[in-house]
Amino acid sequence: MTASPERTSLSWPPTEGIRFAVLGPVRVWRGNEVLNAGSPQQRALLSALLLRQGRVANAGELIDALWGEEPPLQALAAVRTYASRLRKTLDPGLLVSENGGYALRVDRGALDLHVVEDLAQQAENLREQGDLGQASALIDRTLSVWDGEPLAGVPGPYAEAQRVRLEEWRLQLLEARIDMDLGLGRHAEAVAELTALAGAHPLRERLRELLMLALYRSGRQSEALAVYADIHRLLADELGVDPRPELVELQRRILESDRSLVPTPQAPPKTSPSEHRRPYQLPATVSDFTGRASLIQELTEVLLSDEGSAISVSALTGLGGIGKTTLAVHIAHQVRSRFPDGQLYVDLQGAGPRAAEPDAVLDYFLRALDVPSSAIPNSLEERAALYRATLEGRRILILLDNARTAAQVRPLLPGTGGSAVLITSRTRMVDLAGAHLVDLDVMSPDEALRLFTRIVGEERLAAEREAALDLVAACGFLPLAIRVVASRLAARRTWTVAVLAAKLADERRRLDELQAGDLAVKATFELGYGQLEPEQARAFRLLGLADGPDISLAAAAAVLDLPEEDAEDLLESLVNTSLLESAAPGRYRYHDLVRLYARACAERDEHPVEERERALSRLLDFYLATATGVYAIERPGDRLVEHLEPTTYAGLVFHDRQRALDWLFGEAVCVMACAHQSTTRPLLRRAVDLLWVTRDLSESGAFPKQYESTAVALRDAAEAVGDPHATGRAELIVAEAKLPPGQFDAIEQQASRVLTAAEASGDTQVMCRLASLRGIVALYQNRHDDAAAHFGYALDAFRSDGDRPGEAGVLCNLSRVRLALGDMSSALSLAEEGVAVYDSLGLSVRGANARYALGLALTWASRYAEARNVLNEARKVFQDGRQRIWEGLTHFRLAEVDLADQRPREAATHAEQALVILADMGGQWRRANILTVLGRALHALGETDRARACWHDALGIFDELNAAESQEVRDLLSDSARSSL
Repeated sequence: MTASPERTSLSWPPTEGIRFAVLGPVRVWRGNEVLNAGSPQQRALLSALLLRQGRVANAGELIDALWGEEPPLQALAAVRTYASRLRKTLDPGLLVSENGGYALRVDRGALDLHVVEDLAQQAENLREQGDLGQASALIDRTLSVWDGEPLAGVPGPYAEAQRVRLEEWRLQLLEARIDMDLGLGRHAEAVAELTALAGAHPLRERLRELLMLALYRSGRQSEALAVYADIHRLLADELGVDPRPELVELQRRILESDRSLVPTPQAPPKTSPSEHRRPYQLPATVSDFTGRASLIQELTEVLLSDEGSAISVSALTGLGGIGKTTLAVHIAHQVRSRFPDGQLYVDLQGAGPRAAEPDAVLDYFLRALDVPSSAIPNSLEERAALYRATLEGRRILILLDNARTAAQVRPLLPGTGGSAVLITSRTRMVDLAGAHLVDLDVMSPDEALRLFTRIVGEERLAAEREAALDLVAACGFLPLAIRVVASRLAARRTWTVAVLAAKLADERRRLDELQAGDLAVKATFELGYGQLEPEQARAFRLLGLADGPDISLAAAAAVLDLPEEDAEDLLESLVNTSLLESAAPGRYRYHDLVRLYARACAERDEHPVEERERALSRLLDFYLATATGVYAIERPGDRLVEHLEPTTYAGLVFHDRQRALDWLFGEAVCVMACAHQSTTRPLLRRAVDLLWVTRDLSESGAFPKQYESTAVALRDAAEAVGDPHATGRAELIVAEAKLPPGQFDAIEQQASRVLTAAEASGDTQVMCRLASLRGIVALYQNRHDDAAAHFGYALDAFRSDGDRPGEAGVLCNLSRVRLALGDMSSALSLAEEGVAVYDSLGLSVRGANARYALGLALTWASRYAEARNVLNEARKVFQDGRQRIWEGLTHFRLAEVDLADQRPREAATHAEQALVILADMGGQWRRANILTVLGRALHALGETDRARACWHDALGIFDELNAAESQEVRDLLSDSARSSL
């Protein structure tokens, strides 16, 4: 069997045949059976032969490889014995004897090293082609083949030399992958990995160079410079050398804040319009046509693909005003030279009250093709047949604009190849066999701004670019709307862009503002709405009431009060009219301006008017019922679900935790939008409860701003209508949202307002949860007596309500109080009791919180291995539950454990991971705490300059927050300065 490069496998391990591994322990398999590779010396011989890649090794070379300069007396006999045993173990013909030596001939895909070499080469090829994402992923696959130290346990000088070579190669691959990740903008994620690698390989300058770049691109310039100072000192102390020129140059560029160190995306190439012009039936193309480059290329290729062999038909579909006709005419002018026999054009009036009849269009086309009037028959079928015969052998481009249905279009299609047809329509031509269907979307922001600029003039926008961006965004990037506002501005030389942008800011008047001359956005929507059947029109109106960016089929069915199957039929029919978009399977959305029009139609046409509020009430019920079910899955036994407003409309039911979380986080924006708009008295209490049972959206750190702003809006609405029940709950939600960013003083200021409203309504749920919240704040502020008092009240309240999860949460918080007071035994006992309660109810996120508290107590008890295990259990639950804030905090606590356990490298890695996870969600106070611990870990690793940089950043944050931790960090900096003297 000979080596066969053509058969290289790009997956490892293969499942058939014999295969070998050297990137870890030396192993041999036949299929799934592990073969005995023999004694260490026999594995050394096998390794030496494998690494020669089929080349013959003579006896002397093998003896040197196994024993070096001091072989045993019977070395040659031993080599022959090992070879004989290997030959019996392996397939016949693999191990061959030639010229007094041996060679091992294996397929290239049968050795893990060869697989890695081929994967690495493919990755390099992709990198050279500019595909960094695929190249990085391929390097990850390459690295995953490694299974520990190469040639592990294999003796001999040859194996040792190869171990060093292979480990160096692995590091080079790792550096290449991280370099590509930086090119992809994954700077923050790379810092944690590079910190750990730099700690493991402190003198490796390339790792330090990558770490400096990652830190600088993450906005951590002082740390990046500190990394240079650390490696400069370390190289001088250990090797007596200076950093390599690349490091020195990078330090200079960072000092100068070189903007080229942060790459900017390249703009896509511009396309120039065709110069071709022919005097046939095509309408004139607009001189300011803008964008649509990819669609132009796609449709052009389709139109020209037949080259006389078959008819080419493309159907361009989209919302009225989206630019279908403009694009189609533009493309037709670009390709008309390829259709030397002419171009036909007709407006089929599909959006009007009376669409053009196919027989009348055929009469018009036949006359244009020089068929005498006397020769044109009367019936549709005969005219269509004559039309097809007339087009035979000709290359004609036919533009059928504004078609209503496929039935209207079919008689107008040629019968044989050579000609091409381009159709525009608001209705998707799904029943037009063989047509290439294209859905036209709105313009990109850049395209929209370019179109606006071409009409208005560059000089008008020079000083008002931001206002212009606001203006085209208010137009929903719809070409017709942009053309209208640009035309209005061009006709009013004294108006500024900001003046017109202010007029469009009022959503209720926006559609009225979007008209100029015979151009009117509202009028083009009216044409589509006027053709809807009554059920379609009702669905169009009611669905527009929901504020979310899109809506699921299940939620839409609730709005319409229909079974899902019937609702889906209606929605899909609206999609086919282009008045509604299908964002994804089972999800639908309106263009922003169409939504405004739908709401205007609802106000004008929906009778009785109470149906609008009933529709929103059904939607709110759907979300609240579904979210309550998710809450119950995530918090088994929590009594809050018994104290919520009742719902009359059912929600979805989940039996799988991950599916429930998929729904919660996937629907988050829509759920909060529904709550935010439900500020009328009949809806308000349910909206507040909806926000309460979706608190994971806030605690996870995924949607903190939207969640808090929604809570504030509901709080203000509750106060305005004088509802203390809703006010107390909304006020508490606002206060709870301030906990992750560490706004402790603000929480305390709100507490009295929460309590007043809760006492007025008798809402015990608010009172006990407020006490728990105030206890947490007091704990963080080191007011331990206050914390114990608050937690004591909460514990009694939860117990009286039979709320065991609430009770367990308080026990865990009391554990932290006892820990702060030095009562280790009580702290451990309380945390263990909390864990036991949660475990009895079923594993949950709250159970992970209990393990978090237990991990803290175990850390202070110096039971580091147990603390690490418990915290890792919690981290996994947080990760699965998408609780990113708690996942990051657990990494922080693991860093503290490792630091206390004299494992600074692991501590630095966990701290960096905490910084990455909590970058935009953990609040500055927590960031400063993590930086303090990271500095301690780096200082223990000898990276004193970077440690001081972390502490300086932490001190700046603590000072700004007037936090008590400032003094601790000052002491660290002072001690570090003294030790460096």
